[in-house]
Amino acid sequence: MRITIYTKEDCVQCHATKRAMESRGFAFEMINLDFNPEAADDLRAQGYRQLPVVITEAESWSGFRPDMINRLCVAAGV
Repeated sequence: MRITIYTKEDCVQCHATKRAMESRGFAFEMINLDFNPEAADDLRAQGYRQLPVVITEAESWSGFRPDMINRLCVAAGV
């Protein structure tokens, strides 16, 4: 399962999402908007206004969402 997390350095919700994903054994790609500002423009164009933004093959969301992370666990059989 491909998972991409868009984050920033000083984002508490981003760190919580990363820890939750790691604790469940998910592999993911992190894109730091502090170093990749053009990606922030792309996310805004898609309607996202809050970080982190998590994008998977089947769905996407923004903010720290333990409920959505748990749904990924079910989908992945974790």
